[in-house]
Parts: sequence; C-alpha cells; structure tokens
Amino acid sequence: MGEIIEFAGQSETPTRGYLATPASGSGPGVLVIQEWWGLIDQIKGVCDRLADLGFLALAPDLYDGRVVPLEEPDEAAKTMMSLQFSGAADDLSGAVDALLQRTGRPTIGVVGFCMGGGLALFLASSRPDAVAAVVPCYGVLPWEEAHPDYTALNAAVQIHCAGKDDFFTPAAAEELVGVLSTLEKDVELHLYPESQHAFFNEDRPEVFDANASKLLWERTLRFLKEQLG
Repeated sequence: MGEIIEFAGQSETPTRGYLATPASGSGPGVLVIQEWWGLIDQIKGVCDRLADLGFLALAPDLYDGRVVPLEEPDEAAKTMMSLQFSGAADDLSGAVDALLQRTGRPTIGVVGFCMGGGLALFLASSRPDAVAAVVPCYGVLPWEEAHPDYTALNAAVQIHCAGKDDFFTPAAAEELVGVLSTLEKDVELHLYPESQHAFFNEDRPEVFDANASKLLWERTLRFLKEQLG
C-alpha cells in the first residue's frame, strides 16, 4: 500500500517520506511524525492503518534514511539531539505542503509519537494555516528553540499521556492543558494511568499496552474524523 516519495524540504535535495494511499486514491491528509528511532516499520504501519480507514498518510523521514535499532535507546537519544531542528522544521512544513497538494484540501491533521509528538505541536503552531487537528502522543520536545508559539495555534489538540512516563509526565501534560486552556484553545487530555512511555509501539513488548493502545487509536480516529471531515 505504501511507497517512498520525495517532496521539497529544507534544501535542494528532496526530502523523502513514506506515503500510504487509501483505496479511493485520496482522502483527508494526516502527517505522522516519527519517534526518536527514525522512520521505522511501526511508523509506516501507522500510516498503512490510517490509509485503510480512508486517510492519505505521510511520514517524513527526518533522519534521512537512518534507523536506530530499538535495543539502542542511548543511540536514539543521541541521534535525536543531533538533529538540526531548523532543517527538520523545514522538512515538516514541506510535508504539510505535499499533503495539501495531494489531497486538494485546505487543512490536514498531524499525529506524532515521543519526539514526533513534540514536533507535532510545534508544526501546528508554525503552520496554523494548514493544521486543523494535532494529536501529540507522549510528546517530547528537547530543543529549546522548538518551543511552540501557542498563541498562533488554530488546531484542535488531543493530548495522550502515560501515567508512568518520566519523559512527558502527567504533571507536564496538565500544565500544557492549562496553558492552552488559558489561551482559549480547543484541547482535551487523555491519561492512561498504568501505561509507560511509548505504550503504542507494538514492536516494543516491554512497554506496549494493548488495551491503552486500542483506546488511543479509537480516540485519535474519532478526533481526526470530527476535525477533518
């Protein structure tokens, strides 16, 4: 179902990404942003699942082809921190434009996991013209320059947080909800009390939570359909 495509990004060299197309040929666009491992099969699988349900889903390859093995979290952390944020931001904006062009619709949704969850919030704030719905799943944003300008945010926000997460804690999630609520943004929070960080990744059995994952997916789909039509 999916294929690797190229689109305009941060430089003269095209950026690559994994595009999953529904049987109908098009549909509402959803950008899927990777965890710190890179564009792994699990992220491609998320795109495929979205396409099965009628969405046109694109996952940009922010590591330019590099994938860190799941058993090497220290290396994944180093790779994430070495990512040039300004370039990644340009690549993500280019991915937004690619989806807008392919769908012919004025807006898209964004779903991100871990590092991608934080980037999803940044992207929604930097492209308020195009992002109508954003779903950060246990989002982490370690770059100081990447702090979103939430005053510019137009998208509805659905936050997912694991109760046993030391990276994006429930307290941090509540604080974010407070900030967005004060700015009168459309925001909802879903907490999974017994789950750990990255509980949606079925390729990591040490943290995967099947029940919480199912609930996150159902809530995300309902939210995307409501916001994107």
